[in-house]
Amino acid sequence: MTVAAPLAADPVSCEEFGYGLGRPDGILVLRYRSAARLAFGENRQDFLHQLYWSPDGVLSARHDRGVNPIGPGEAFWVQRAVTHEVHAADRQTVYRICLREAPAALDGLRAGAVRIDVEAADLVLAIADREYDERGAPEARRRIMAGLDPRSHPADDRQAGGSGVAVTVAMALGNDPGDPTRLDEWAERLHVSVKTLQRDFAREFGMSYSQWRTGLRLRASLTLLRTRPVGEVARRIGYASPSAFISAFVREYGCTPGRAAAMIHAGDDDAASLLLSRSPR
Repeated sequence: MTVAAPLAADPVSCEEFGYGLGRPDGILVLRYRSAARLAFGENRQDFLHQLYWSPDGVLSARHDRGVNPIGPGEAFWVQRAVTHEVHAADRQTVYRICLREAPAALDGLRAGAVRIDVEAADLVLAIADREYDERGAPEARRRIMAGLDPRSHPADDRQAGGSGVAVTVAMALGNDPGDPTRLDEWAERLHVSVKTLQRDFAREFGMSYSQWRTGLRLRASLTLLRTRPVGEVARRIGYASPSAFISAFVREYGCTPGRAAAMIHAGDDDAASLLLSRSPR
């Protein structure tokens, strides 16, 4: 297997872990670590299916005209020969899993967010280790593939027919959910009117700019709450105060960020997945 690395910026490191390369049932895992934002620019692989997953942050993925924030318990699946783009935030680790065979559960899914269960995620971490016994790789690969579920958030192949300015803003916010740029400032940067940008958000995403940004921020918070206190999470995703963040979180999820963090830390994956499924798209 050979994989080009179409990165818009150099990562701090890129480590490669290959098992059974050259065989249909082989698996290649690339682990990228970044100090600055990591961008897999627009690319396609004609011979390999790919799965992007990060254990410590939100990914922003683009396919056709769709923009998907990839949150906790999710990965971004791309079939071979499908053009896509993926971005990660500062100081984030990204795993890029390359396969010749696609999991049966993802048959027909060209690209989109999929659920990755805890066992599959743990096995990705396990095989990306120089001490891993390669004799266990075929079974690990089988269990990783079995742990991918497209039913969490199916791909959005809708061709919205907008002008593309909303997608440009969405990608920028996906890279930095805490970006404080106002709608009128985005419009000025993109040389369009505020009304044009508002209409484009409605066409592309079926919601307003403020609704989409709020959904993205709350989705990002579910990942950050795993390792950071509520006050820091509020600041990183762009809320002026912890109380404003808590109010928005409770309106969306029906519980406080502290309660959600407790469920995540307790390993209550069903509860965490339920929170994720209620996050706006």
